[in-house]
Amino acid sequence: MHYPLIICDYRKEMSVAGNIEKLEERIQKTCDYARRKRDEITLMGVSKFVPVNLIDEAYRSGIRCFGESRVKEAEEKLNAFKSGHSDARFHLIGSLQRNKAKQAALFFDCIQSADRDEIIVELAKHSPQRKEPLEIMLELHTGEETKNGFQNIDALFKAAELVLGSEKLKLTGLMTMAPFTADTALIRSSFRQLASARDDIEKRFPGNALCLSMGMSNDFEIAIEEGSTLLRIGSAIFKD
Repeated sequence: MHYPLIICDYRKEMSVAGNIEKLEERIQKTCDYARRKRDEITLMGVSKFVPVNLIDEAYRSGIRCFGESRVKEAEEKLNAFKSGHSDARFHLIGSLQRNKAKQAALFFDCIQSADRDEIIVELAKHSPQRKEPLEIMLELHTGEETKNGFQNIDALFKAAELVLGSEKLKLTGLMTMAPFTADTALIRSSFRQLASARDDIEKRFPGNALCLSMGMSNDFEIAIEEGSTLLRIGSAIFKD
């Protein structure tokens, strides 16, 4: 008697939920090593170019903060999702052009990529149309050649004054992108620059406890060790 040949494929496609579970294990392990509390750190899902069904899976797995890099794409893709998930927050992490400032100010909860004074002025112009103040993070250039950002602490001080001078803007943190390199010393140096800038701004403007947005899929363990309070994770969540 002949039986049909059944080939069992035990390879299982990794799910977003599974990726997040493995990522959380790595985050917790690094927190333990660095003697930090896990609840000090927000895990953002970088959802640029990611379809809504995977964003929803990340949401159902506990992610509440999402990062997008293009204003028009984010609004078109996420308008319905945003209205149905009131506790989800959306951050712009990509470079912002002045002609997109109004759209960005009305859609996003936070602009992490505030990298020059004129963008802050433009966002302040449109933020009075919001119910709540628009959160602003100042981007500091710390080494990644292809990225923008304020060049030094004096430029950050001036930018912080602009944000704090607007009733509808709220200064909530600093952001940077470390160089994409295998040299961990350079990566660590980048993150330490941001932490130092945070300390200087908090001394200059007392009463403003600032978030440190630093660390991505390739370097988040180092970022945790250096004090990150917000990790921007894309491929480790949304790819196999």
